[in-house]
Amino acid sequence: MRREQTLADRITSSSVWRSVVRHGYPDTQRNQALIIASNVFLHIHPVKIKRYATKVTYTFCLGGLSFFMFLVLVMTGVILMFYYVPSTDLAYDNMKDLGSSVTFGTLMRNMHRWAAQGMVISVFLHMARVFFTGSYKPPREFNWVIGVLLLVTTFLLSFSGYLLPWDQLSLWAITVGTNIGGAAPILGPKVNFMLVGDYQIGQPTLIRFYTLHVIFLPLAAAFLMAVHFWRIRKDGGISGPL
Repeated sequence: MRREQTLADRITSSSVWRSVVRHGYPDTQRNQALIIASNVFLHIHPVKIKRYATKVTYTFCLGGLSFFMFLVLVMTGVILMFYYVPSTDLAYDNMKDLGSSVTFGTLMRNMHRWAAQGMVISVFLHMARVFFTGSYKPPREFNWVIGVLLLVTTFLLSFSGYLLPWDQLSLWAITVGTNIGGAAPILGPKVNFMLVGDYQIGQPTLIRFYTLHVIFLPLAAAFLMAVHFWRIRKDGGISGPL
């Protein structure tokens, strides 16, 4: 028994153990508070919340719904990546095969599509709720800017995914979108060439929008969400009603 206790003491006193568990066992109130304060997953939830924050009719859980839609998009998007090839010769056939040859392929694609539309709606309504309840006022101005960036990122995620099926609807939609970017003063032609990747829409365009859709924009959205949640916590939680 003494040997086992000595071994346990050696393990808990080692530098490797202390690097993983910084504050020891939660055997006292102090250690419990330290563990919560140093853990990002526990610290994101406040110890106390105000009464109005528990009312569903105040927020309608629109922020949580937006985050949930993002998680659904990530999950279904990763599954769809196993069957999708970003090629102008294969992309449309891959979309057709999802509905006829892949088990639950239609379900996964529809979940991804409807979750994308649901995220756009929920983020927009969340921004409207924040505006009408005055939740953008001090000290939450910076978090309002982060929210605006998240709204723009959500629109870009939806727009970049619109091209991937490579059908006529996608082709003409991306034509209009890139022409809008090309209409910018001075830098318009360069913006258009950067988006298209060539002098006409083709394989380089599909690769660029695919890379934006599956790598850069989701990482940007995840980073902005982390900052957004952190700022809510540091600004005192959900703001009160007007």
